[in-house]
Amino acid sequence: MFITLAKNLKSTPRPVADDPRWARIVARDKSADGEFWYSVATTGVYCRPSCPSRRANPKNVQLHDTLDKAQATGFRPCRRCNPDGPSLEAGNAAMVADACRRIERSEEEPSLVELAAAAGRSPGYFHRVFRAVTGLTPKDYAAAHRAARIRQGLEDGASVTAAIYDAGFNSSGRFYEKSTSMLGMTPTRYRAGGAYEEIRFAVGESSLGAILVASSQKGVASILLGDDPDTLVRDLQDRFPKARLIGGDRDYEALVARVVGFVEVPALGLDLPLDLRGTAFQQRVWQALQDIPVGSTVSYAEIAERIGAPKATRAIAAACAANTLAVAIPCHRVIRKDGALSGYAWGAERKRALLDREAAPRELGSVKAPDIAAYRSSRA
Repeated sequence: MFITLAKNLKSTPRPVADDPRWARIVARDKSADGEFWYSVATTGVYCRPSCPSRRANPKNVQLHDTLDKAQATGFRPCRRCNPDGPSLEAGNAAMVADACRRIERSEEEPSLVELAAAAGRSPGYFHRVFRAVTGLTPKDYAAAHRAARIRQGLEDGASVTAAIYDAGFNSSGRFYEKSTSMLGMTPTRYRAGGAYEEIRFAVGESSLGAILVASSQKGVASILLGDDPDTLVRDLQDRFPKARLIGGDRDYEALVARVVGFVEVPALGLDLPLDLRGTAFQQRVWQALQDIPVGSTVSYAEIAERIGAPKATRAIAAACAANTLAVAIPCHRVIRKDGALSGYAWGAERKRALLDREAAPRELGSVKAPDIAAYRSSRA
């Protein structure tokens, strides 16, 4: 009799509410998708764990280890989470990736209505999803791609007129209206390698070492960290070999002080006009990095998912390495999936210090006034 009772006790399933998987359903944990499914007797549907539908009563829920077992209930698949196919998030990522390719192949910039119609979605829904996945609006993505084509054409030696039309502009007037914001200078000057472009800069000192901030007419183009101010200035010269470097005045030094203040006290925030010089893909990555809150970290894989390129983790790492705007584009908040720091252009010790500082905010009164050293153009 004892043996029979023990068998009956062993075969009695635990209540769904006590199963660890129920907590993942409550949290709508996307990482649980594909690991198990659940069905709801009162609605007659089965779902994936991340289903956004209204939470069911666990007394009416049954958990399934495989999709086949969920289908064997005879219930229908949920229309909201599509448990038989790709998740809504994966479907949206694929839709946006297709729209990006469509933008890149088009001779002229496709309209929002055209892109939405090709995706089979309303313009409003498509616009929201595109921005959520890439961090850019369709119009901004198209502009970044055309700017990259313009830069490539000018760097390859094409005439300004040829580069304009090859990039999809149907008139030179429309291009010249946006040329400075696209290139940071006139197209003729860009074609000449940025000759005579003016770059203002100054160097400050922080607890993490020297900080050099440099700006074009468009915005801050470089924030460099290092041990030696002179080395940072030479680095700036290498980055802008044909530009005219001008040491910052007191007003510009105030901007550098803001950057130093943010390094010391991240809670201050940092909102600066930036001159982002990169490909459309790099700008998508950099926008995603700017969306990481202070005190948080993400993996390269998470960034890849956010921009709709789940297999592009190496390209994500390369875009982080190409970032020349330390702390303004917070690539220090990207770590490996196992929690390791990974590389950092300005040194792993500085990366750890920045993360520790953001995790445990410092008091405003504990920070000394930053020491700003202006380097005049004659010294550069």
